[in-house]
Amino acid sequence: GIGRAVAVALSRAGARVTALSRTAADLESLAQECPSIEPLCLDLADWAATDAALESAGPFELLVNNAAVAQLQPFLEVTRDALDRSLDVNFRAVLHVSQIVARQMIAQGVPGAIVNVSSQASQRALRDHAVYCSTKSALDMLSKVMAMELGPHKIRVNTVNPTVVMTDMGRINWSDPQKSAAMISRIPLGKFAEVDDVVNSILFLLSDKSAMTTGSSLMVDGGFLVS
Repeated sequence: GIGRAVAVALSRAGARVTALSRTAADLESLAQECPSIEPLCLDLADWAATDAALESAGPFELLVNNAAVAQLQPFLEVTRDALDRSLDVNFRAVLHVSQIVARQMIAQGVPGAIVNVSSQASQRALRDHAVYCSTKSALDMLSKVMAMELGPHKIRVNTVNPTVVMTDMGRINWSDPQKSAAMISRIPLGKFAEVDDVVNSILFLLSDKSAMTTGSSLMVDGGFLVS
């Protein structure tokens, strides 16, 4: 839900948008909603296919890395498959796509901005989230190193770190009042994030309004981490 909303918002703001997903049906409905968006059906865990697709689709000046998986398991039951898949999508794909796009930005000689969608789970332990929390923590640190090394090329790199977001999936996963009440009770603003809360933060970090912001994590958590 977040990725789709970002693509639509950027397109409506006048950007030339390429939207990546491994789900063809989602890309088809997105193209119907915004015909100017170029759909690209791709599994980012496939390293070679990603190389080929993005080399021919660029160059780009802005990048949002939003793809992620959350395979929740108790620590003692974490499987190798869950770990490998989570690392492939939540960490390796971000590193790989960012390398490709950053090289294009440098070759163009123009300033660029990258926003990686992280989570409050990068900074707070959550039960059954051993792999998810760990991959998001790794993403935060990767983003800081990227900001350090890409800064001299005028490329900014930041993360947004939302709490639970009321996407379609979020509403399903947190529809149990008992489950949601326990989490909301820890959020000073007393509510979960809406999709637009995250989208607006991403647009800010992509824009010149954040021209001196890089290597930062923008919390969109209603105060969860200060509670």
